[in-house]
This record gives sequence, C-alpha cells and structure tokens, in this order.
Amino acid sequence: MLRAVENIQAGLSKRAAAGWDSGSIAASIVSVWRDIDVTLAPIIGQRGVAALFRRTLHLIRHDHPWLTAALDSMADAMDFMALQSSLSQRTSANAVAANGALLQKFLEQLASLIGESLAERLLRPVVDAHSTGAHP
Repeated sequence: MLRAVENIQAGLSKRAAAGWDSGSIAASIVSVWRDIDVTLAPIIGQRGVAALFRRTLHLIRHDHPWLTAALDSMADAMDFMALQSSLSQRTSANAVAANGALLQKFLEQLASLIGESLAERLLRPVVDAHSTGAHP
C-alpha cells in the first residue's frame, strides 16, 4: 500500500513543484478522494467510506490539526467542499504532505478491514489515474 501512496504523492508533488497554487493542488487532492469514494462505495457503502475517512482524519489530527474543520463537517457522507477548503488554505507543500498522511492511514485502515491484496486491487485504477496525471 505504501507504493500506492508514493505514486499518488509523486504526481501531486510534481504539480506543487511546477508552481500550482494551493487551490489547484487542493482540487487535485479532492479528485483523488472522490475517485476513492466512487470506487469503494459499492463495496463498503458511502457511509462506510465516510466513516473510514472520518476515522483517518481523527487519527492524523494531532499532526495536522487544521484538518479538524473537515472532520467536524462530516456526518454520513464525505464532505469534499470542507476538505478542499481546509487544504486550499495551506501551502501546496503542506496540503500534499497532509494528503500523504491521510492516504497512508486510510489505506492502512482499509487493508485492516478487507485485506491488503483486495484493497490494492480495488484502488489500482485510482492510483494509476492519479500517478500518471490523467486527472487534474
């Protein structure tokens, strides 16, 4: 699962290094999470994806306390607007770093529920799309 995080983060880091502003980086990060939500919702449900994401935010909030606003706004579904707002208020580098922590912890939690092999297979299209730059 570490490889998946590295691949997605590499694409985001390249965009940040190319001078993308924090709003554009935040939009790219939210695009990753939307794709994860769409991919996993048929398997664990939208509420399941949101619960897993909330748990992940809770686990990393000590290192990234500014993400608490996104955590507080989530109830039964992913609140992409709150996430994008929180990310866009940071520097591009901080947003990319926080996303790396989110992805890593989220994938660890997902793997503990459904197994690493299945998690990797399910998310491979998301990783491929976002590491190659196919998505904004």
